[in-house]
Amino acid sequence: MESEPTRVMVAVNESTLKGYPHASISSKKAFEWTLKKIVRSNTSGFKLLLLHVQVQDEDGFDDMDSIYASPDDFRQMRERNKAKGLHLLEFFVKKCHEIGVGCEAWIRKGDPTEVICHEVRRLRPDFLVVGSRGLGPFQKVFVGTVSEFCVKHAECPVITIKRSAEESPQDPADD
Repeated sequence: MESEPTRVMVAVNESTLKGYPHASISSKKAFEWTLKKIVRSNTSGFKLLLLHVQVQDEDGFDDMDSIYASPDDFRQMRERNKAKGLHLLEFFVKKCHEIGVGCEAWIRKGDPTEVICHEVRRLRPDFLVVGSRGLGPFQKVFVGTVSEFCVKHAECPVITIKRSAEESPQDPADD
């Protein structure tokens, strides 16, 4: 009798580096680590649950130099944000299909700490993998840390994967 695959939720996000419309360094590292160290060659024994939480800037205009008043402009901004999220998930889903590991991917909006923990409660994965920027105590006060929150509050085991020093941008808060 074949057992159900181990369900691993991997939280992924976009890079904060300007002009770098790809997965963040930390989430890409967490995903790659999961494939290399957990899944290995046992692709049928795992199912990856890829969650991307889109965070809107406080005013909703995070990458704009000016604000437009046309309703069409707001519709285009929403479509652009959705397309960026889909492009991000497409990267991870494509990798999963290339190696033959099952996956599901979806986008939610909101505060990543709350949304990730909510999705863990809703889907009950066997464990959660999140990337970590490896911020120091001073930076954590100002930037916050999703991975630390998840370790304390997610209702499943959590594995945090730190990026290496050579992968870190000049500003460690960037990812």
